[in-house]
Amino acid sequence: MATGWSFLTNHGRVLLRIAHDPNVRLRDIAAALNITERSAYAIVSDLAEAGYVLKERDGRRNRYIVQHHLPLPETTIRERTVGEVVDLLVGTKTRHRHTAVPTKTRGERITKRP
Repeated sequence: MATGWSFLTNHGRVLLRIAHDPNVRLRDIAAALNITERSAYAIVSDLAEAGYVLKERDGRRNRYIVQHHLPLPETTIRERTVGEVVDLLVGTKTRHRHTAVPTKTRGERITKRP
């Protein structure tokens, strides 16, 4: 099914690939997304320069860390974080809570406020 367009940009697709496998190689990103390794390198560099991905050397390879707490650059959905979108699209196990839930400690009662 070749449609000629995609809901996600290559930057978004690379970010999802990295979120799914932080040890992924540029060669594997390129093959999975049907882009050149040079394009994969440029996109990962863009994501790193923007702060959305951190690169960490692990021997001869890179390990990538997605910065889940950062807001998306999209003006239409700025209230969402990178982590929320990654969780939705990749189905990662880690959920990022942004609201405090009242907890009861020993001897305390939680009261509802009107």
